[in-house]
Amino acid sequence: MEGLDLDSVLEEQDAVAPAPEFVQAAAVSDPDALRARAAEDPEAFWAEVASELDWFKPWDRAVDWDLPFARWFPGAQCNITHNAVDRHLSTWRRHKAALIWEGENGDREVFTYAELAREVNRGANGLRALGVGRGDCVTIYMPVCPQQAIAMLATAKIGAFHSVVFGGFSAEALRDRMNDANAKALITADGAYQRGKVVPLKATCDAAVADCPSVEHVIVYERLGTAVEMVTGRDRTWAELTDGQASESTAEVMEAADPLFVLYTSGSTGKPKGIMHSHGGYQVGAYATTKWVFDLQDTDLYWCTADSGWITGHSYIVYGPLMNGATVFMAEGAPDFPDAGRWWSIIERYGINILYTAPTAVRMFMRLGEEWPDKYDLSSLRLLGSVGEPINPEAWRWYHRVIGGGSCPIVDTWWQTETGSILITALPADPQKPGSAGLPFPGIDADVVDEHGNRRPDGVGGYLVVRRPWPSMLNGIYGDPDRYRDTYWTTVDGMYAAGDAAVRDADGYIRVLGRTDDVLNVAGHRLGTMEIESALVAHEAVAEAAVIGIPHEVKGEVPKAFVIAHDHVEPGADLEAELRESVAQQIGKIARPQVIEFVGSLPKTRSGKIMRRLLKAQERGEALGDTSTLDPGSIPD
Repeated sequence: MEGLDLDSVLEEQDAVAPAPEFVQAAAVSDPDALRARAAEDPEAFWAEVASELDWFKPWDRAVDWDLPFARWFPGAQCNITHNAVDRHLSTWRRHKAALIWEGENGDREVFTYAELAREVNRGANGLRALGVGRGDCVTIYMPVCPQQAIAMLATAKIGAFHSVVFGGFSAEALRDRMNDANAKALITADGAYQRGKVVPLKATCDAAVADCPSVEHVIVYERLGTAVEMVTGRDRTWAELTDGQASESTAEVMEAADPLFVLYTSGSTGKPKGIMHSHGGYQVGAYATTKWVFDLQDTDLYWCTADSGWITGHSYIVYGPLMNGATVFMAEGAPDFPDAGRWWSIIERYGINILYTAPTAVRMFMRLGEEWPDKYDLSSLRLLGSVGEPINPEAWRWYHRVIGGGSCPIVDTWWQTETGSILITALPADPQKPGSAGLPFPGIDADVVDEHGNRRPDGVGGYLVVRRPWPSMLNGIYGDPDRYRDTYWTTVDGMYAAGDAAVRDADGYIRVLGRTDDVLNVAGHRLGTMEIESALVAHEAVAEAAVIGIPHEVKGEVPKAFVIAHDHVEPGADLEAELRESVAQQIGKIARPQVIEFVGSLPKTRSGKIMRRLLKAQERGEALGDTSTLDPGSIPD
């Protein structure tokens, strides 16, 4: 295939150093020393990290590597729920808050680790009583609530594997995922609140289950307490599942490679990919990255704003923080309902210390104006995080200045459903570079290479790859090992190719330029869309932008930009000309958009990533492929 020789044209950003007092108190105060120790012997490093967790039986060796399949900690036996919940019960954390939740309507719940253990055990015993056990799939289709996490932990505790499906997906998307995973049970809720309206989850489930012959049981958590249709013999409430069940439950002894969950991610074809993760390796990656990336202190209240229907919620709401004994905050509902101050009100009222969210949310709040966060006391925040897609420098600086008060480090994290945990980031004690994800996490051999696997020079873009296996890497695609090999291991022979283009600077910091299929070839210059988008968003009139390539008879391709203007801005020919000139000044005339189309929204996944391939398909009149992860409210005008 054609090599990915990208011209990186975005101006390098100055590093922002964390405060000396933050560095001194950080969990990792010398990140370079930790990286050097990990690089000397990565397998020994990961084994040392793994030894901080409980294992029912130790491993024979750290990893068996048979390209492209890795088995981490072969011979070891464990259960991730034991490490996330049970092991804390014999410590002072027994009575520490594990989960704090606020519903959109003001409902609140708090679970200590002891209370969480009781609920998980009752759920586990209830599932066992239904005949659900080791190797069975339990699909979870729920709103953001503690019972969502409890259902995941209970499923893992009995040796079944879960498939969490985002509660905004359609009946067809839910059906396809349950059928692919051969789900035996479905755990859902009667409904949820979203922007003041009721989302009828049970009705969606009934439509999906009608075409899922493998589903024997449907369990309904009564979030709203409203009447829903219940099928006799198949359906029961969560209370009926758990009432009368013992509050003690023994964790199933699992082999390290036994499946923990399957999580579906979209692909360019019509069929989503079922990404598989296992108990042993995944728990080590999620545990270590949560501990060091978020600099967790015992007094912190940590909030990841994702939904557990996504990998971010799996790793950084449920498993990673709980294995570290953290207090996790969860919130139901939209970030700007009943008004644009909801998140900032929550931070003030609860005293949130760590906020981990997506660039799309940051840009939305930028668009809504600084007056909203300025109404609230955000001084409890000490660390910010970014996840989901590259954060452009303008949004980074706004996030740092307005939300972080100019003093909170920002951990900009790069990783995927497939990687299981964060692979690239600047640790909190590192200097931060706006727009750059950062450095490979300790023990991760990530780099930027050409199609032959040769390291690209500093400042020259190429394929983002990982050379060596890492504990939380996917175990394959459910039921399709050939697709796993073809998708991730053939672009660059012998290396995991993430599907992203990137560039590395002289300090080793990696900046992700976008998906490799989002690369533009303009008159022989290969440009990443992210840099042009960043230049557009740097203009004070622009809230968000997405760039694709369109055919040109002379240049081959030219950039076309879809731009959302700020609410107070009237888009038109004058602004279009101004934006073109702004891009030319920041990057060069070669990157100047040939066409700028002002839109009211951009197609995004429900986790906030812009789906540029849909813009390209619509532009060319092509089939859209898999759109199950598309947020219906994000379709362009």
